[in-house]
Parts: sequence; structure tokens; C-alpha cells
Amino acid sequence: MIEVFTGERRPHRTQAPSYNDNYMTDNGNYMTETKFNILVLGSGGREHALCWKIANSPLCARLFCAPGNGGTASIAENVRLDEKDHDAVVAFCHENTIALVVIGPEAPLVDGLADTLQAHDIAAFGPSGAAAQLEGSKGFTKDICAEANIPTAAYGRFTLPAPAHDYLAKQDLPIVIKADGLAAGKGVIICDTMDAAHDAIDHIFDGAFGAAGAELVIEEFMTGEEASFFVLCDGRHALPLATAQDHKRVGDADTGPNTGGMGAYSPASIMTPELVAQTMDTIIRPTLDTMAARGMPYRGVLYAGLMLTPEGPKLVEYNCRFGDPEAQVLMLRLETDLVPALMASAQGDLSGIDLNWSQDPALTVVMAAQGYPGSYDKGTRISLDEVDESDETVVFHAGTKSAGDGTLTAQGGRVLNVTARGKTVAQAQARAYAGCEKIDWPEGFCRKDIGWREIEREENQRGK
Repeated sequence: MIEVFTGERRPHRTQAPSYNDNYMTDNGNYMTETKFNILVLGSGGREHALCWKIANSPLCARLFCAPGNGGTASIAENVRLDEKDHDAVVAFCHENTIALVVIGPEAPLVDGLADTLQAHDIAAFGPSGAAAQLEGSKGFTKDICAEANIPTAAYGRFTLPAPAHDYLAKQDLPIVIKADGLAAGKGVIICDTMDAAHDAIDHIFDGAFGAAGAELVIEEFMTGEEASFFVLCDGRHALPLATAQDHKRVGDADTGPNTGGMGAYSPASIMTPELVAQTMDTIIRPTLDTMAARGMPYRGVLYAGLMLTPEGPKLVEYNCRFGDPEAQVLMLRLETDLVPALMASAQGDLSGIDLNWSQDPALTVVMAAQGYPGSYDKGTRISLDEVDESDETVVFHAGTKSAGDGTLTAQGGRVLNVTARGKTVAQAQARAYAGCEKIDWPEGFCRKDIGWREIEREENQRGK
């Protein structure tokens, strides 16, 4: 057993890998003679934030990130590794004595990489391929909801266009059309007219989202405010983490097309303790119980996208990994060592884990390449020389590449995440945007109103 302690000296217990079982504590102090190596898979802002947190753990000896980005290169060893080649990942782990693999993105989870690693006695943070269907198949999740009586939007799932069109004709507007599989956050179409909805069905079945559109879901449009809720799972139990709110639309005032996320803040005060308890009772626990009963117990982080309706919280969708950009604000608020919690989840026992969160809110602003989410140029140069990073302001990299001479270039749509903490969301927002102003990147842009709902709530609260 290993015994670890939080900053508040609360004891936690989790089991270490067999070759690290001589790890000990002395009166609550870390004995760090025996640390272990950790591999993080992924290349986005989420993975940079996870690496940033893991690198500060006294349990981390060497940290690898595959493939990583220009930001992870400064705190981890970036390596070329094809996540689709399971044998290559296993071989790398054995060659480098990796004790824990943290799988960041959804695709390798759905592909069953966690199963392969666990079969080779390598602890993997993330659900099995079967359990990852909660994100990999929207239809699967809807069926779980129906089986467990979980509140969600009414739906129909279809593998052929004709029945889908027939079902659509009987529905009210607006309506939501979703590609069933993984579509990089772009497989959801909200339609205000029947013509647009029929076109969306044809668009999906005609291959707009590749294999993800082999099946689709037609879903009732839910009215309310969205919130993100995260729990850590060990197959039987769920440990609530924190709340957040993402900003999906590309433009200010939530206009324009959906994106992978243009910014986020945490906590979301709209998720009151009462709503958190209700979400745990009506959504999270029934999901875990049903998954376990089906023989696919869920381990890892479970991200519930919620719609807060007049009838209470309803499930919009599940993600099987930390959100992006939500992970950035969560990691900045997390005061406890993350590594014991990741290992405990991977090994199926969270009973001794308790995580502490800063009361100060955090907010992140995504800087994206001009043209995103449409076409955009790659290879444009970025300078962060004027940015003053601190405990309160961190620039997490997403689509960046760092050359040997220190040159930083943009290599993706969402490129940087300027993340800050403050005593209020308004203060965190001001600090984040001050950081954005110091970044020299003429080809980049960002939304100017991240956190606007919460800032309005803060202002209204002060006015009472």
C-alpha cells in the first residue's frame, strides 16, 4: 500500500504498482526515493493541463506525453507513439517502466486501449472499450438512460434514412440531429426548420461524419442552461469532482457554429449543492449501476453534459474523459495531488480518495486560428515572450509545435488556452484576457465574453 496526503494532511490510500510497493511515508511526509513513470496520451490543451498537474506530483519520476505539443515539451518528454498501435504502446510502457497511462482523448478509449494495457498489467486511467460506448455511441447512452429511467431528451435512433425521415415528420421544432459515433464534437446539428432537419439526416447518412454517421439519433430539443459535471469512478463508486460551464459557439453572445469549446469556467454556481445531489441520485449512480449490471463497470472520469431544465437536470450526453477546455480550469483549481486519484480509479478502489478544490474560480479563454472551425492556416508563428505566467495565470497549449530553436507555431484550430484564477469569475476573466493581450499572434482570435453568464450572476448577487 502507499499512503499519500493532501495539502490539508488528510490521509489517502491507494495501491501502488507491484514494483513500487516499497513506497512509504514517514509521519505524513513523502518518501520519494521510489517514484514511478507516467505516460499521458494526447496532444491537446487537456493533456497539457493534465501533464502540468501530474508533473508537480511527488509520485512522478519521469513524465512522457505522446505525441504532446509545444507546451508539454517543457514539462514532459514528448514521444512519437501511435495510440492505434496497441502493441507499440505496450512495448513503450515496458521499455520505459511506465506504471500508469493516462488516456486523454476519446478515440483510444473507444478503441479499447485501456483493456489492452490492463491485460498487460499496466494501470490505465480510463474506461474499457465497452464502457466507453457511453461516449462512442449516442444511441447506446440513450438506451442506458431508458433502461435506468435517467432523465434525458426523448429520442429515436436509426440506421436507415427512410425511418428517420418518417420519425422526424412527427416531431416538434426545434429538433436535434446527432451522428451516433465520435465526430470530434461536430456531429450535432440543431435544426429550426423541417427542411433543415431532413437535410441534416441526409447529410449524416451521406457520410459527412464518416463512420460516425452510420447511425444517427433524433433528439428532442431541451430548453435550459447547460452545465458540465465531472465525477471520478472506480467501477462501483463515484467521487464528485467539480462543475464547469463550456462555451461551444465560436462567436460572442453564443453565436455562430459549434466548436470544440471556446472557453470555460469553474465552478458553475448554477449547479447548486441541491442540483449536484440530484444529479448524483438520478443520473450518475443509475448509470454506474446499470453499466456494472451489464458487465461493463465504468472506471475513469465521467463527464456529464447537463441541461438544467424546469423539471430538473437532464442528461445531454456523456464524455468519457476530462473535457477540453474544462480540464484546464479544473486542474488550476485542484489543490490535491492528482496522481493517487488517477491510480486509485485505474485500480478500482476510490474509497480512500478525497480531493480538495480551491474556492477561487478559474476561467480559460481559447485562442484559435482565424477561420476556425472552418479552414485555417497552419504554421503561423506565436510569441509568448511578454506573458507573465504565475500560480494564477497559466497558458496551456493545444495545437502548437515548438522547434529546436524555441520557435512556437500554430498547428491546429484551437491553439492556446489562457487560464487564470481569481477571487471572482470577473477577476479571473480580467486576468485571462490580460494574458491574451500579451500574446503576439496576429493570426489568432478569441471570444471576448467567456464567463458572461456567471459574471451576470455575480453582479446580480452584489446588487441584492
